[in-house]
Amino acid sequence: MRQPETPKSAKSPVEPASDALGVDNTEDAHMEPAAHEHIPVATGYAPGTGSRLRIFAGAFALILVVTFLVIQHIKGRDEAMLGAATAGLAELAPQVDVVKVTLAPPTEVLTLPGETRGWFSSTIYARVSGYVAKWIVDIGDRVKKDQVLAIIDTPELDAQLEAAQAQFAASEAEVKVREADVEFAKTTFERWQGSPKGVVSDQEREDKKARYAVSIAQLNAARARAKLDHANVDRLTYLTRFKEVAAPYDGVITERRVDIGDLVTAGSTANTTSLYGIAQSEKIRIFANVPQSVSVDIGEGTVAQVVASEYPKRIFKGKVVRTSKSIDPHARTLRVEVDLSNEDLALLPGMYVQVTFNLRPTSFEQVPASALLFRAGGPQVAIIDGDGKVKFQDVTIGRDNGNFVEIASGLAEGDMVALNISNQIADGDRVKVRDEAKTLARMGSP
Repeated sequence: MRQPETPKSAKSPVEPASDALGVDNTEDAHMEPAAHEHIPVATGYAPGTGSRLRIFAGAFALILVVTFLVIQHIKGRDEAMLGAATAGLAELAPQVDVVKVTLAPPTEVLTLPGETRGWFSSTIYARVSGYVAKWIVDIGDRVKKDQVLAIIDTPELDAQLEAAQAQFAASEAEVKVREADVEFAKTTFERWQGSPKGVVSDQEREDKKARYAVSIAQLNAARARAKLDHANVDRLTYLTRFKEVAAPYDGVITERRVDIGDLVTAGSTANTTSLYGIAQSEKIRIFANVPQSVSVDIGEGTVAQVVASEYPKRIFKGKVVRTSKSIDPHARTLRVEVDLSNEDLALLPGMYVQVTFNLRPTSFEQVPASALLFRAGGPQVAIIDGDGKVKFQDVTIGRDNGNFVEIASGLAEGDMVALNISNQIADGDRVKVRDEAKTLARMGSP
């Protein structure tokens, strides 16, 4: 069969055309296929893949919808149950701990911190200025009254004493001279006084009299200067006694602050260094600060028991001997002093101790401190009646003993009071009372 001829203008596909510049125009060399020709394209998917994908997506969406509906149902059910439980709890009365009001013990005790002081406690300063030549006693040494503690070398004082003694000797010599002048003036005046008239003039007689009076005045002035010089000698001589620093009383040296060669200055100012500290502790003082609320229950003669942590099994007994009889406006406390014997020196000055006082008995009711409510109108307690209703009662505090408080008015023995009651409970609300025995076991009975 005869093949159709190829147009001459068509170029062979194996001969790509090039332009005059030598550029390859390969794209032009290929002929576009005819529109009616069918060219198959490879996709890589099996037949029916799209249908399966649509089915899978629909099933997944259905599962999500079902899951969402189930979760919403469970959530709504839980919320309904929670609401019902909350409503049920709201209708229940709150539980409170209660205790029964009782009378305070017939003898109440109060324990306070205290501080020991020596019966005498002194700081010794130098009375004269100089250098420490020798110190004889040290801390912890027991000394007797007037025992020498240290010796001070005082060169300036020694020189002043010698000069004063010389001045006094000169004053005494001047007195002798003035005495001779007075004796001579006296005899001269008497001689001129007894002369007959006409022998001496009245003017000469008066002149002798005046000289006699002047000599007497000069003698008196000389005697006064001699007394002044003698007093100065006595003063300096007395100061030389303080070259030896002596103990003012029997006691124990608690502090030594000097050494050989130290320059010491007389006086006890803030800038002056002390020499020794001394204390007498055979009898000791104990000071404590009593709260104002019980200050009227502690006075002279109140029995006190003292315990030190260093002697846990030993009790020192004493009595209150004096009080300050005034309340400290800053701390609102009364300062009291307890004296006790300390012959064996077991208690040292400056120790921290616990002082227990036996207070006077009262007829007050007693409640735990946790039963008190402090509001704008004053202290209150919550009384629980037989029906479980709350009544807030105003009370007056008679004595604060720490964990327990004595009530002077507002309560009666046998009343039931609530502990640590919530601020959300109002007067007249109904509450549920817990077992009182368990409450007392938790808090500890008085």
